[in-house]
Amino acid sequence: MTLTLTVSDEVRALAPRFTYVTVEAYGLVNGPSTDGTSAILDDAARRLAVRLEGRPPHEDPHMAAWRETYTAFGAKPSRTRNSAEALAKRALSAAGLPRINLLVDLYNAISVAHLIPVGGEDIARIQGGMRLVRATGDEAFVTVAAGEEVVEHPDAGEVVWRDEAGVTCRRWNWRQGPRTRLTEESTSGLFLLENLAPMPVATVEAAGAELAELLEKFSPGARITVHAPR
Repeated sequence: MTLTLTVSDEVRALAPRFTYVTVEAYGLVNGPSTDGTSAILDDAARRLAVRLEGRPPHEDPHMAAWRETYTAFGAKPSRTRNSAEALAKRALSAAGLPRINLLVDLYNAISVAHLIPVGGEDIARIQGGMRLVRATGDEAFVTVAAGEEVVEHPDAGEVVWRDEAGVTCRRWNWRQGPRTRLTEESTSGLFLLENLAPMPVATVEAAGAELAELLEKFSPGARITVHAPR
């Protein structure tokens, strides 16, 4: 089984040099964070610090490109940061990176080490294919606030990932909904690594390969496919 992902013409017009790599995996083993995943997160934070050489994350050329793209569809990038910038900011703070669960820790580490937005979805919870579109504003985004399930709607023109049931991630890669997130019971995952120029496509390919290696290490025997950039 290969999950279908598509990018709408409207999004391509907004960001014509956008590319993405997907890692599709079945037979995964998830569970609580371990000493091993914690060490990988710590190493990712060290790699980030070396990459930035004292600069704040938003000054990295790849993060600057994401900020420009967020502004282009009406988001305020200083208030709603892309997922890589938000994680990088946490990695460099006194609090450090959160420990969520084994699979989330692995893809968060790749995101921080390479400064690439990376998302992870439970394939079993996705309804139909995944589409990156500009929202009409009527779509449902089911999230949780104060412990209660609430339904939000994206802004008209906002870039969102969605499936047949509704929005799975708002503002491109800002906030994932709980419906498709990877939990400790998840056994399949779609990992999406997103890239904008000027970052070379080869960099995101290398990040995808590194993530696949980590998934194989922590889930020996899993069926893992790295799909070429699209």
